[in-house]
Amino acid sequence: MPEAQVVESRRIFAGKVLGLRIDSVRMSDGSVAEREVVDHPGSVVIVAVDEAQQVVLISQYRHPVGSRLDELPAGLLDVAGEVPLDAARRELAEEAGLAARDWQVLVDLHPSPGFCDEAVRVFLARGLSADRPADFEPEHEELTLSVRRVPLGEGVRMALAGELTNAAAVAGVLAAAHAAAAGWQGLRPADAPWPSRPSR
Repeated sequence: MPEAQVVESRRIFAGKVLGLRIDSVRMSDGSVAEREVVDHPGSVVIVAVDEAQQVVLISQYRHPVGSRLDELPAGLLDVAGEVPLDAARRELAEEAGLAARDWQVLVDLHPSPGFCDEAVRVFLARGLSADRPADFEPEHEELTLSVRRVPLGEGVRMALAGELTNAAAVAGVLAAAHAAAAGWQGLRPADAPWPSRPSR
């Protein structure tokens, strides 16, 4: 028997990217509780590591937190029918001007499962080369986006020092450091099933 059953769901808001609904949920003890849920299309994040074991970081302004953050290349799964790996390839090219020869899955995340159904797939990309779409035109925060590479160990230090605070970036850098120490063995293929991604 499931721990909770949705007995009613009311959509409160539908935005360009996010939605908000209120679910009335019958809990395991029989009581009914209301849960506010943010609907999210999902995201892909890319840990791009070069031959010198440097990781690609981008820096861009994030309005909700009012500051620039160091992050990994990433993007929404907001193109209908787009395969997550194709979205990751697109974002790596657009944000970092790179293509990658080898792709694997590092980790899958639920960044804020207490109120949001967002699922994030973090890919590892290696065998890097230059590649930027000729028709790419940056918008908004992307206009001031900057790209740099830091040693993977420095990325770990940044995470542990609180200098890298984007959740997916922290998870991705730490997972990549672990994978590198293990000789990049035991990782899932880039097209591995993703059962935790919400169906739309």
